[in-house]
Amino acid sequence: MEKSTKELSGKIALVTGGTKGIGKAIVDELAQLGATVIITARSKPDGNLRHAFIAADLTKPEDNEQLAKEIIAEYRGLDILINNVGGTSAPAGGFSVLSDADWENDLQLNLLAAIKLDKALVPLMIERNTGVVIHISSLNGKLPLYASNFSYGVTKAALNNYSKALANEVAPKGVRVITVSPGMVKTTAMETFLNSYGTSIGKNLDETAQLVMNSLGGVPMNRLAQPEEIAHLVGFLVSPKASYITGTNYVIDGGTIPTTF
Repeated sequence: MEKSTKELSGKIALVTGGTKGIGKAIVDELAQLGATVIITARSKPDGNLRHAFIAADLTKPEDNEQLAKEIIAEYRGLDILINNVGGTSAPAGGFSVLSDADWENDLQLNLLAAIKLDKALVPLMIERNTGVVIHISSLNGKLPLYASNFSYGVTKAALNNYSKALANEVAPKGVRVITVSPGMVKTTAMETFLNSYGTSIGKNLDETAQLVMNSLGGVPMNRLAQPEEIAHLVGFLVSPKASYITGTNYVIDGGTIPTTF
């Protein structure tokens, strides 16, 4: 359903990893709110995209610099940056099974990719004294699961800390920085993780999903989130309605975290 207001009309937004899952839902949400949306990923997906696409490997500084140059040349600036790309290919099993390469890969994808892109694009926002950066983190940054995704949770916790520090630094310069930490979300990536983890422990997908929810202490809403539910929150946070919000980590987890902090 089309949004009744176009709160983001005239705004330029970049969404990393915006071709599927949470990223795609955010792209659709921002577009419905009136933003011009640019998607970036390592390779262009099959099929027609309704939005501009720029190929970039965000773990490479040179790709981030080229991405910034293309945005300046084509759009003369950026209003909204959604650092959504992330994930892990590290094996389940805890600390003892993780290699140096597993740690390095998760650091690059879940922390350094966002830092490198911020370094390239946040100065464009500072020049204009306006802008919003959203870092998509994870519940695991606050509530670690050592048996299933040890290194992923550690790197997301680092992202949370970085995001808060950056928010404090750039707030006087007109730029807001906010973290969004979803719990379990029904995406292809989540299903891949559950299948992989389930195979390692001899469980099917549904059994594994329930096991992971239980290991988190239970999910009071007793279901996974839909990507659109994350996107609706992001749409609010980048809108003028959230103009006094910065430096905060919004956990959207169906009530999983058992404390108020």
